[in-house]
Formats: sequence, structure tokens, C-alpha cells
Amino acid sequence: MTGLRENVFAVAMSMAVLALGASGAQAEAVKIGLSKSTTAGGIFIAKEKGYFAAEGIEPEFVMFDSSEPIAVAVASGAIDFGHTGASAGLYQLAGQGVLKVIAAASREAPSFRVNGIVASNRAYDAGVKSLKDLGGHSVAISQFGSPPHYSLSLIEEKYGVEPKSVRVTALQSNPNILSALTGGTVDASVMLAAAFMPAVDRGEMKLLGFVGDEAAWQTGVVFTATKIANDRHDTVAHFLSAVRKGKRDYYDAFIDANGRRHDGPTAPAMLAIIAKYLNQPIEQLTPAIAYVDPEGRLDIKDVIHQVEWFRGQGMIKGTFDPATVIDTRYIIPLPGK
Repeated sequence: MTGLRENVFAVAMSMAVLALGASGAQAEAVKIGLSKSTTAGGIFIAKEKGYFAAEGIEPEFVMFDSSEPIAVAVASGAIDFGHTGASAGLYQLAGQGVLKVIAAASREAPSFRVNGIVASNRAYDAGVKSLKDLGGHSVAISQFGSPPHYSLSLIEEKYGVEPKSVRVTALQSNPNILSALTGGTVDASVMLAAAFMPAVDRGEMKLLGFVGDEAAWQTGVVFTATKIANDRHDTVAHFLSAVRKGKRDYYDAFIDANGRRHDGPTAPAMLAIIAKYLNQPIEQLTPAIAYVDPEGRLDIKDVIHQVEWFRGQGMIKGTFDPATVIDTRYIIPLPGK
């Protein structure tokens, strides 16, 4: 009997090992391109809380300093999914049939301080004291066709600033922009608040406003290669399921029932997760929390407007229908949009 029990135990252990091996084999490795921002918080939470694992996905995060290289990486097949700011380059590739938008990432919304507008002390002293004063001055952004560039267009429209009177310059990185502002070689900038707020607090430049309080729009999108969207439907569906669970936890932690910035009981734990993956202090991340829709619902109307605006600026070529950048098989539309 002892031998029988040992044999049964050995068989059971072998089956357990095989089961574990099979389970591991089922996990599909995917690479996700992300910006170094709190906008990716829901993705980090989904990883940390096991939502990806539950969907049979093993995510690998690939971090980028700006949006457009992520679109290029997805298009080339170097990574599988992108979760970042919308850009002219992304929409150009989508218009060519290479990429598809499959969900929303983040949005600019009132009370959220993700991107802002600052003036150099020199320009402020010379009269650039509000957003309506930007006409006739230079404004630095990271890249042409980037979210800050589109944000600037919405601010110009809101305050009646003639776009041709604004000298837009692309300085490629936030450190370059900060140096130009403190040195007085540019008058103002639209950029990440987390990057400029320490300088504002030190009195090195002046805050003019936050984009979210001035113009609500769909700043970030989730996208994949058209080939993946067509050939790996189950992968995309499982990926989005995990992402939406992470976004729901993020939303519950930082956003109230009215869609305003408000920390709930789970905020400290969620901030700790985001800080872990971004390798940044919690106190630096807290004021830079972005708005995300808990279901990843997309403002389709604004995405189409973005494509049309970028095309009008000569940053997107071709005559494709802007709606074709969106894959309606996966998208959940934002109500009324």
C-alpha cells in the first residue's frame, strides 16, 4: 500500500507540474509601448494586480520619452501595442492602414493638471500674463504634431489668438524647453506640468494655466498594428479586458463620481504602484494624475477633429477618411461623442 500511495503521489505531482507548464505556456508575451507618465497608471495597475495574467497575457513594458516613436515601433512590429498621446505621426500611419486605434488612453479634463502653459519670467514681465496674450510671441513644444501642439491650437481658438502670430518652436525634450524658458530665449511653452511645476515653485517661470481647465480633449489613445487587430482578435480582446480593469481601479482611486480629481481610499496604494513603475517620488506624481475613462471609451468626434487639424497643418498627407483610423470592432464610444 505504501508503494501504491507513493506512485499515486508521484503521478499527482507529475500532473501538477504538467499543468503548471501548460498554464505558463498559455501566457502570451506582448510588448506595450508607454510614455513615462501617470497616463499609463491603469496599465501598471493591471500588471500589478494580475489582470493581465488572468487574461493569459504576460506584458513587457517598453518606455519611451515621447509619443511618435511608439507609433513607429508598433508599425514596425517591434512592439505589439501602444498606449500614449495622440500625434500626427500616429494618425498618418493609421491613415495609411498600418495602425488602428482600439481604445482611449487619457483625456484632458477640468481639475486635472497633466499639461500646462507657462511663460518665461522675461515674457511675463513684458506682458504675457494670460493665455490671450500669446499672440506675437514664441511658444515651445516638444515636437510638431504632438499633444502639446494640438493643445495650443485649442487654446488659440478659445482665446481668439491668431495662430500665424504665434511662433511655434519644437525643442524635442522637456529639459531643452525648461532651459529655453529660464534663459528667456522662448516666451512660453505647453508641456507636462510635472516637468515645469518645480521651476514654477522656484520662481523661475510663471504658470498661465492648465490645459485640462481650458480645453477638454482626447489626448491619449491605445492602438495596435492593423495586422494584429485583424489576425489576433483574441489577443486584442484579452489585452483590452485587462487594461479596462486597471483603468477602473485607477478611476476609483483618483476620480470622483462627477469626473473631478479626488483621491479615494485606494489612492495611496495605486500611487505606490505607479511610482514603482515610473521610478519617481509619489509626491511628484500626486499632482500630475491624469483623467482616464474607466471603460477606455473614446471621444471619436475629437479624434476625427485631430486628424483634420493635423492635415490642415500639412502634418498628415493623403485623403483618407479620418474615421478609418478607428477600429470599431474594439472601440467603446464615449456617449455623445
